[in-house]
Amino acid sequence: MRKLLKLRGFYLFLGLAGGSFGPYLTSLLVHNGLDSSQIGMLMATGTFIAIIIQPMWGIISDRYNQTRLVLILSVAVPALLAVFYRSEYFFVLMLVFTLSTIFSSTQAPIADSYAIAAAKRAGSTYGSIRLMLSIGAAVGSLIGAKYVSTFSVSTIWMPFLLFNTLAVLIALSLPKQAEENHMMRQSFSQGVRQLIRNRVFLAFLGGSLLVNQTMTAFGTYFVVAFQSVGGSMQYAGIALFIASVTNVPSMLLASKIIKKLGRERTLLIGALIYVLRWGIQVAFPYPSVMIGVQVLHGLSFGLFYISAVEYVSQITSADMQATGQSIFNMVFSGFAGILGNVLNGFLLNQGGVNAMNLSCVLSSAVGAVLLVYVARNTSRKLPVISNEVGF
Repeated sequence: MRKLLKLRGFYLFLGLAGGSFGPYLTSLLVHNGLDSSQIGMLMATGTFIAIIIQPMWGIISDRYNQTRLVLILSVAVPALLAVFYRSEYFFVLMLVFTLSTIFSSTQAPIADSYAIAAAKRAGSTYGSIRLMLSIGAAVGSLIGAKYVSTFSVSTIWMPFLLFNTLAVLIALSLPKQAEENHMMRQSFSQGVRQLIRNRVFLAFLGGSLLVNQTMTAFGTYFVVAFQSVGGSMQYAGIALFIASVTNVPSMLLASKIIKKLGRERTLLIGALIYVLRWGIQVAFPYPSVMIGVQVLHGLSFGLFYISAVEYVSQITSADMQATGQSIFNMVFSGFAGILGNVLNGFLLNQGGVNAMNLSCVLSSAVGAVLLVYVARNTSRKLPVISNEVGF
């Protein structure tokens, strides 16, 4: 029980940090003289480099028994580097974002590994832990909006540093290794080859990529897009709060829906809500609609993410859990981030909000089609691969 409380506190402060900083990073970069295309290129390049390096974290965390250390570094280093986002030099901003992403890219797989193992041991659910991140993000978005309205956007790194420091203090009290979790005990390259031979898993990854790349239109460009159609920074904070807080009931609801309909159908429902969400914004590109539609953000992301993480846990065998979650995270956050940041940044810069939103409708619709295939064909776990260690 104490471990569950610690993990919930850890996720809460991560949410506060990300919610108070992430949505306003684009505004800070615009303030520093970058346009949306440059921002997309900066974020895509940094994410690509981070993906290449990410497997290194699995080797460090397991071969050297340093899972907790890697988790702490994934929080502390981006927090310390955030102060350098005040620079006006593109090269410096690119370097800072790349280094931050290299460290933060391993945060989700390792934190989720702790959460899944702790939830199983306590008879709880992963969603009941993960929802604290959404609560933190909801409150953090309001804190960020108030902070930016009161102080200069160039100092938005200060609350980010504070909340991440609190998260690090909690992480220091976690076990050195996640209980009941096989963190890449076998060869990462062998694990990748084993997983990509499964067509259903590939379709799942493809659907996740196409659905989640649309999230950069929200996560990276929402504030800029909202202001471009006449919205204010204050109301942008309200929209971000709605988006995050509606994740909470969604993630609690996800476990019940999964039990009733299964992970695959829940994934599909989440993807279809993505299509509806972006379709509404194409039809009604107004600030008031962009605020109200964020209720669908909470519903779509909450259902999709919880069912996706649990689906990966279900379809992969016991000693492939970390490999499966890492590959999912590389696609869901990494490759989707690259595609989305470049594509949506270009479309926003060249065609405006409607062009970006229309692209999101089409992308999430194709992703939903792939998930129909997944729902119809998932019937067995992947076979166990050998326990050789290497890369």
